[in-house]
Amino acid sequence: MPGFEEPTILSNVKNIMAFVHSRLNEQDKLSAFLKKKISDLETDKRELVGVFGKTGAGKSSLINAIIKEKNLLPSGSINACTSVMIKVEANKHSSNYEAEIEFITKEEWKDELWSFRQLLDNNKNQEKEDDDYHDAVEKLSALYGQEWKKSFENLMESKYFKEIPEFLQSKRKILTCESVNELSAQFVKYTRSDSKQGEGNEGKKWFWPLVKCVTVRVPNNLFLQHVTLVDLPGNGDCNKSRDQMWKGIVGDCSTVWIVTEINRAASEKEAWEILESVSSLIGNGGECQQIHFICTKSDLVDDSDDLSSADIHDRIVKRNMQAKGEVKKAFNKRTKINKHFTDDSFKVFTVSSREFLKGKHLSPEETEITKLQGFLQVLNDCHSETVNYVNGAYGILSLIQGANSRGVDSKKGKVFAELERIMNLQLENVRKEMEETFTAFEKCLNDGVEKSKGSYGEKLKNFLYRGKNSGFCRVLKCVVENGGVHKPKKGTLINLNMKLASCLTDSIDEKFRETFPNDSERGAFNGVINEFSLNTDSLIEKYKNAELQFRFLRTEEEKIKAKLNRMMRKQKKRVYSSLTETIEDIMEEGYK
Repeated sequence: MPGFEEPTILSNVKNIMAFVHSRLNEQDKLSAFLKKKISDLETDKRELVGVFGKTGAGKSSLINAIIKEKNLLPSGSINACTSVMIKVEANKHSSNYEAEIEFITKEEWKDELWSFRQLLDNNKNQEKEDDDYHDAVEKLSALYGQEWKKSFENLMESKYFKEIPEFLQSKRKILTCESVNELSAQFVKYTRSDSKQGEGNEGKKWFWPLVKCVTVRVPNNLFLQHVTLVDLPGNGDCNKSRDQMWKGIVGDCSTVWIVTEINRAASEKEAWEILESVSSLIGNGGECQQIHFICTKSDLVDDSDDLSSADIHDRIVKRNMQAKGEVKKAFNKRTKINKHFTDDSFKVFTVSSREFLKGKHLSPEETEITKLQGFLQVLNDCHSETVNYVNGAYGILSLIQGANSRGVDSKKGKVFAELERIMNLQLENVRKEMEETFTAFEKCLNDGVEKSKGSYGEKLKNFLYRGKNSGFCRVLKCVVENGGVHKPKKGTLINLNMKLASCLTDSIDEKFRETFPNDSERGAFNGVINEFSLNTDSLIEKYKNAELQFRFLRTEEEKIKAKLNRMMRKQKKRVYSSLTETIEDIMEEGYK
């Protein structure tokens, strides 16, 4: 339809299908079937892109630049809070900027207050350099100012939550604004806090300790039509519901961005630790297809005062190429990540948000922001609601027209028998591949069990006895109290259950990735489901009168295969995580 824009086409087709739906009665099976098929056309599948990176790496500036909303996510003098997730997506219902704030429960905050009290009481006569101690003080000071120091008894009183009655009512708070600047100013207190709690900030409250997630919705944004960008904490969270949400979102990300400053990017310890700690969650335990390692502030060069603009440009380009090579070499050395991802799925970008906006030394393409925008556009196009809806509608209308024509009646038995024969042959291929897979996994797991029996003692010993570490008793106490897991504010996640399950997961990693690739092009079970076909094109040649019904079958076949792949991606995540979860259940009594 030349000259028609996508929204117009989609609107016209939806109107047609609504008219057809209204004309169908539910007195016969075919009409009821068709009505359900028309209702099922309405889908809004969104791709999640998870964004990781330490505070100050330039995540907010990067997201703002990519989606062309310069002032959406605050950056600069105010510190990002590592516990709050921020989703950025399209507002499809109005032309306003919106923020939806989801809080933790009152009970969870009561539990945290109790934990803080125990921690602070235990630290009264000790060095106050403990990360957990500082975390408690930071949260309490953000929400209560200096009030918490006077008494812990009344910190749940409603007077402390006057601005957020929704928290006490267990509701979500919605902020709606006409401009991006207005929204940014309003929701900043739910995601950040001022690093200088001094002059001009007395009595100012920051509510991020109570926040689980903030969803920011942007109107009329091409890059967010079917994509949600999620700014994620790197280590999960001690709060159970925050951590559960974090794991769910991380596991659902189809792409992960690791953001770090270009200076020392290849050797940046925290960036690689984040990637290693989530590799199993996003790889075999998730559905991530691509990792983008994004080096920010690529326009910054040393001793540039005496250089011409051309020389600065050349130096930036040369340094960026060198950084890409070093990061790729560093990736290839990370065996923990390589278990889940191949070199093909890892890409490096050197970006400059500042140069993209001002263009002093680099062209927009050289800042590589446009490459990331192009990537988001491809993700959006893959989930074009118009294409999916129109294809589905075309199949349904073909079936209706074919059912009215009655042209296939005389050969109905032959057509049915032919379809059944083809389907059984195709299903036999699927069964055979699945049986071979089951046999292979049984062998892998048996090997893993034997290795676990011979090495669990050594693994526990290495974990429990770490020399004269004065802080280790406290860490061990935290591990035991939290079911085998300790999430320090800084540093590497400690997970005893994962350590004990490692022989089992190691034994299946390679076969698991091969059997359930996150790459949707090939699909599960070595692509045998994607290869399934009723050969409708050849059947159309043979049975011309049934062409319309075969068109419907072709669209149904594609829909069912896509649905199956989605189901298996979801199920394979549960299967993979069940190994560690089984260890958790077995160890629970011991921790208690």
